[in-house]
Amino acid sequence: MTDNKNNKKDQNNLNNPFGKFNPKKNDGKPPKFNAYWIYGIIAVVFLIVQYYISNSKGPVDTSWPEVKQMLQNGDVKRIVVINEKIARIYLKENRIKNYESQFEGNFSKPSDMGPHFKLNTGPIEKFAENLTVAQENQQDKVFPVYEDETNWGRDIIWSIGPFVLIILLWWWIFRRMSRGGGGGGGAGGIFNVGKSQAKVFDKDQKVSTNFKDVAGLAEAKQEVEEIVEFLRSPSKYTKLGGKIPKGALLVGPPGTGKTLLAKAVAGEANVPFFSMSGSDFVEMFVGVGASRVRDLFKQAKEKAPCIVFIDEIDAIGRARGKNPNMGSNDERENTLNQLLTEMDGFDTNSGVIILAATNRADILDRALMRAGRFDRQIHVELPDLNERGEIFNVHLRPLKLSEEVKVDFLAKQTPGFSGADIANVCNESALIAARRNRDAIVKQDFLDAVDRIIGGLEKKNKIISQEEKNTIAYHEAGHATISWLLEYAHPLVKVTIVPRGKALGAAWYLPEERSITTKDQLLDEMASALGGRAAEEITFGKISSGAQNDLEKVTKQAYAMVSIFGMSEKVGNISFYDSTGQSDYSFTKPYSEKTAELIDQEVKILIDGQYKRAKQVLQDNKEGHSKLANLLLEREVIFSEDLEEIFGKRPWDKKHVISENGNGETQPKAELKEKEKTKAEENSEEEPTKE
Repeated sequence: MTDNKNNKKDQNNLNNPFGKFNPKKNDGKPPKFNAYWIYGIIAVVFLIVQYYISNSKGPVDTSWPEVKQMLQNGDVKRIVVINEKIARIYLKENRIKNYESQFEGNFSKPSDMGPHFKLNTGPIEKFAENLTVAQENQQDKVFPVYEDETNWGRDIIWSIGPFVLIILLWWWIFRRMSRGGGGGGGAGGIFNVGKSQAKVFDKDQKVSTNFKDVAGLAEAKQEVEEIVEFLRSPSKYTKLGGKIPKGALLVGPPGTGKTLLAKAVAGEANVPFFSMSGSDFVEMFVGVGASRVRDLFKQAKEKAPCIVFIDEIDAIGRARGKNPNMGSNDERENTLNQLLTEMDGFDTNSGVIILAATNRADILDRALMRAGRFDRQIHVELPDLNERGEIFNVHLRPLKLSEEVKVDFLAKQTPGFSGADIANVCNESALIAARRNRDAIVKQDFLDAVDRIIGGLEKKNKIISQEEKNTIAYHEAGHATISWLLEYAHPLVKVTIVPRGKALGAAWYLPEERSITTKDQLLDEMASALGGRAAEEITFGKISSGAQNDLEKVTKQAYAMVSIFGMSEKVGNISFYDSTGQSDYSFTKPYSEKTAELIDQEVKILIDGQYKRAKQVLQDNKEGHSKLANLLLEREVIFSEDLEEIFGKRPWDKKHVISENGNGETQPKAELKEKEKTKAEENSEEEPTKE
């Protein structure tokens, strides 16, 4: 097990191979030499030795015709054959100067000692025969001397070198797997693979995050605060016979603050805090996951009372037996079995509380979710209007804002945003303001940041024909018209025909925040989604592929109304949705083929009915729809004030009117002109910088 100090020390050693010698901090001992530099030095030395071996000083290569000529000229003093492969030619001292030109390019000219040339003999019998033939007419014949030599360095390198490389490779793999060694603060290595990889935050290593940094999430924060209180004063609860909860599971969509809550617990609790991810238990070797679970709980018992936090627990907590024919899941299931045993087995872990987080609670094993293991399930949902305001207050602290920026207005412009999305909005608005050389962030920067996050980056240079532009304008005007004229449809905020991302046009709505949805509300939303396709058919007499996303949304919504929400009279009050997520062994639909045909018929009736309704609304307001489309072609961007001028106010929807102070007052008309002016300035500023 390595703590933050050891991690920091290791990082310093990586940055400085010789470390930083400080007698006071190191007790007068020099720091250890970094291992990675040793590997590098060994490799460089090996390459240098090989280079000099291959390019060392020595005799010049020659050929048999040249050797034959040397023999006939009487220049050869003696010939030594090494290992029956290489013939070394020694010249007479008074004949060396005749061959000095051949020695150029070598490291140095050969000495009088020799050897001066070398020759590959080939078959030794053939070489001996050639020597005899070449010296037939010579009186002073040269007879070869045969010797054996052993190159110990080369033989050792080629014999044991590959094995050394394999051993070093395996050692490096094990060292990388152990990532510095967990469990007990070891230095890492092959024997620490099964150690826990958890980070420990003890009393001397407090986390800076606390509950004050967690905005919103009032109910979830209260549950977590109570867990911290259990550890601070357990006697308050145990004196009445109660037991401290063993575990709490944080469940919610991504970006809602589950990990942030765990960080706040680490900052508030005065007990050791173990933090790790579910993927840290997964390894390529059999039994490593279960070993790490055992080591984690062993350390937790030694430091009890303490808190263990496992992020993304679905990596090891998936329901067992989903794929009974696949043996690859055995290791993950063994890890889960060990976790179940440690959490609630014969050996009770008194004083150890488990916190876990996941956004896929529906796939977790039921044995993991039962009381006695995770006694509490804390749901961390998307923030509502008031909670979004609190989150904005946290993320707006470091930003330099203009006076016109109001938190209430920003909270109303971001329905359905998570805490991470709101943080992204604040950061993106600061980048946009800096790009425009502003001294402070204005309201328009936040609106543009929201548009960019939802719809993507504007593509003003995308080539679109006039016919396509007309189709897009009437399509988006159809959505806007129907959403404005139907009571339960979401009120419009802005419509644009400037391409964003993959969409050629986009509309922004301000949905009402509600906990339940009625059938009338769903039908109005369905008619509004079909308004674009209906507008194309009425205006041009033909349809396009631009309504693909609308049709996909409507189809899913209609099937949900019939088969899940029980909103069809013929199908009845029946729901075929399994909210427990445990229907893993069902290989057939939970209804007959006749019921499936009935569901398809009811879905088609629903969609066809709302399509006819959308066409009827557009035909009844054809003049207003056409005027809105032409205005969209002229300006490319229109706001809710433009629809109000064309169709009038929505009498039933005062609560949806966008306001800054929450009193229901509409924005003044001058603000629309200001927006258009700001948008024009923005376009003129950004045009040269477009990619």
